[in-house]
Amino acid sequence: MPAVSKAQQKAAGAALAAKRGEIKKGELQGASVEMYESMTEAQLEELAETDHDGLPEKKED
Repeated sequence: MPAVSKAQQKAAGAALAAKRGEIKKGELQGASVEMYESMTEAQLEELAETDHDGLPEKKED
């Protein structure tokens, strides 16, 4: 499942970095905390590797 916005892609990247031990979990904020707790490393990788060219900054309602 590719990311639907740049914000989602960035949050997934932060959560993935925490899963890999590159940053501390305490440094996460907002959606990345939920992603860290509820998604596997493979799921986070899939979101984080989404090319953000052409994605909106935030998901539109």
